[in-house]
Amino acid sequence: GHDDEKPVHKVCIDDFYLGKYEVTQSEWESIMGINPSEFKGNVSHPVEKVSYDDIRKFIQKLKEMTGKKYRLPSEAEWEYAARSGGKDELWAGTSDEFELEEYAWCKVNSEERTHPVGEKEPNGLGLYDMTGNVWEWTWDRYDEKYYERSPKVNPKGPLSGEYWALRGGSWDSIAVDSRTASRSWGDPEIRLSFFGFRLALSAR
Repeated sequence: GHDDEKPVHKVCIDDFYLGKYEVTQSEWESIMGINPSEFKGNVSHPVEKVSYDDIRKFIQKLKEMTGKKYRLPSEAEWEYAARSGGKDELWAGTSDEFELEEYAWCKVNSEERTHPVGEKEPNGLGLYDMTGNVWEWTWDRYDEKYYERSPKVNPKGPLSGEYWALRGGSWDSIAVDSRTASRSWGDPEIRLSFFGFRLALSAR
């Protein structure tokens, strides 16, 4: 793996809920009144071209409407869920690269665009598109050396840093960059056609 994935380490996390699907264009538009996505035409595609700062505003509005404390998942939560509950899976749902296209929209099969959420096979927890379609923003700031000193219980990322972590790969990612351990990062104001997200909620 890449250097920022090391060292391999175990963590304990509290119970949480994670969205079955990436947040769609129709869901974003119903809250924000606009659809910023590049790949319009089907509102069941994941919303993209949303920055970390945009998502914070979306989540704040959603909290006000529902009374529920939605948030982004931490990197640790995201990876636990992507690995079907902490299993040793290279991609969400499989470790066989020949099966990857059954689970993910990535560079080899995406035709260079997003696709409606939930069209591929889910992973072992019933979560769709944890690999591919769009990279997913997380709650955590990004630090390539964070794993060398991260806490074992409920790690929430470094306290400072310019960039935020994204996970899962996208329609534009090759297999090695779509693995459950792969990490990427983005400026909190950047909007790209392969950056999206899904929602998390603490169980208590």
